[in-house]
Amino acid sequence: MKIALRIAIVFELAINRQDLREAPFGVAPRDPLVEILGRAAQGDMAVDSGAAAGDLAALHGFHRLPEVARYLYNEPRDRAEVSVLLEARIKASTLVGEGALNLAADLAETGELVGDCTLFWRSRVHQQGEIGFVFHPAYQGRGLATEAAGALLRLGFEGLCLHRIMGRCDGRNLASARVMERNGMRREAHLVENEFVKGEWTDELIYAILRREWERSGQGG
Repeated sequence: MKIALRIAIVFELAINRQDLREAPFGVAPRDPLVEILGRAAQGDMAVDSGAAAGDLAALHGFHRLPEVARYLYNEPRDRAEVSVLLEARIKASTLVGEGALNLAADLAETGELVGDCTLFWRSRVHQQGEIGFVFHPAYQGRGLATEAAGALLRLGFEGLCLHRIMGRCDGRNLASARVMERNGMRREAHLVENEFVKGEWTDELIYAILRREWERSGQGG
């Protein structure tokens, strides 16, 4: 077992998913939703509780690093800034409609928090989602981000009945690009100098995968 994704899901989401079942273009989600993450694990992941105030030191441990913030919009965060971030993460540990669902990635062997993951429900009407992930550089290269991204895709497709899930990263962030490619996501665009970030023009890579593509890849079902 490599990592455990911590998630808290409330019954309001199950109520919302009833509407999805009735949508003419929807795919019926499976119950309970938490079970989906358990199946996504396939022995490599587990499901635990949501984000907690005790995560501050661990989150600050990697959000303060320049190499973590290099390809993000923010600068390295101090402890006070991470505290504000954690408070927002705790509030976003449930999903009752369009918005963000935050997950803490723990090293299964020790319980140490090593990553910060998010599933965005971008559009209910168009069934669109987005994934994001940040991991402690000391634990990169072990397949943890790839594993976590795979669980996020399963949660989006099976739990929210999404039609398409995208991901994006700085054009220089080849590690994140590889994570998405390993999960079957195709590069749909390379936007050249589309944003001015931290005093320089930067490129952006756009990746995406459709539900039917995800199912054909063998990840679904």
